[in-house]
Amino acid sequence: MQYNRLGNSGLKVSSLCLGTMTFGDGADMDMCKKLYTLSRDKGINFFDCANVYAKGESERILGKLVHEHRDQVVLSTKAFFPTGDTINDRGLSRLHLTKELEKSLKRLNTHYIDVYYLHSFDKETPLEESLSTLNDFIRQGKVLYIGLSNFAAWQVMKALSLTIQFNYDPITCIQPMYNLLKRQCESEILPMAHGERLGVVPYSPLAGGLLTGKYLKARPSDGRFERSGKMGEMYQRRYLNEVNELALKKFLKFAEENNFNPVSLAIAWVNGHDSITCPIIGARNEEQLKPALESIAIDMTRDLRNEISGFSLAPAIATDRTEEV
Repeated sequence: MQYNRLGNSGLKVSSLCLGTMTFGDGADMDMCKKLYTLSRDKGINFFDCANVYAKGESERILGKLVHEHRDQVVLSTKAFFPTGDTINDRGLSRLHLTKELEKSLKRLNTHYIDVYYLHSFDKETPLEESLSTLNDFIRQGKVLYIGLSNFAAWQVMKALSLTIQFNYDPITCIQPMYNLLKRQCESEILPMAHGERLGVVPYSPLAGGLLTGKYLKARPSDGRFERSGKMGEMYQRRYLNEVNELALKKFLKFAEENNFNPVSLAIAWVNGHDSITCPIIGARNEEQLKPALESIAIDMTRDLRNEISGFSLAPAIATDRTEEV
């Protein structure tokens, strides 16, 4: 396992981060312990969570697992999405962030959170209010580093300028979606992160499981694409189209012909981008996790990455008339 600096900070994190969205939602306590131990044995020291995962159960489970060696691991969690029925149980207001931080600290059974993310941009709350609140958390010793998740490039740059203007603690990292079928962040977000020396901890490197190949033959009844309600519809809208299907078939054929596990290869491709600090991997059982962990063994050369990149459509570049440069 390699360890990388998280952005422009002195904090070093493993080149893979274990996401815990399945903890308490697909994996029970016994299985979570196995997944956690397997990850730690492989050298992972970075664990990602959120206050809304399994309605808080993911944080509770993770807190129990890390308690005996809290100082050896890096924990991240997030806040933004609704946690209750009242009007203020959501968003990035000082009220909501303060309440949710205290709940997360209690569930994680810790006095501090290493990386605290704003989970999404809040159109209704001034960004100055949110960043001021995070700055206070750091002053109080409850948060060590600040991250932004699901922010557009312009929103990140606005946040960066505000931290400079008001002399707040800096933003250390961002968390965008990134995989072979969802490459929008290559246009502006990743170049911005590189230029601003931000850590990049992308999620969904397997495109909701599509890049494993398991959905080509038959969709598992317990898979994300078959879930009822908004979650299942979201994944279907995000990925299920003819362009992605063609790219997926090319990728899986290449993996088979070259003796790669598609899970390992897909994650290694994400990790092979120069701007990436560490992708977030996740699993519901050991069988799913092992090939994700083995992605670090793949030598993702520039030629190999370019060949795989050719299977899907790259996003349009952000600047016009580049042919003249």
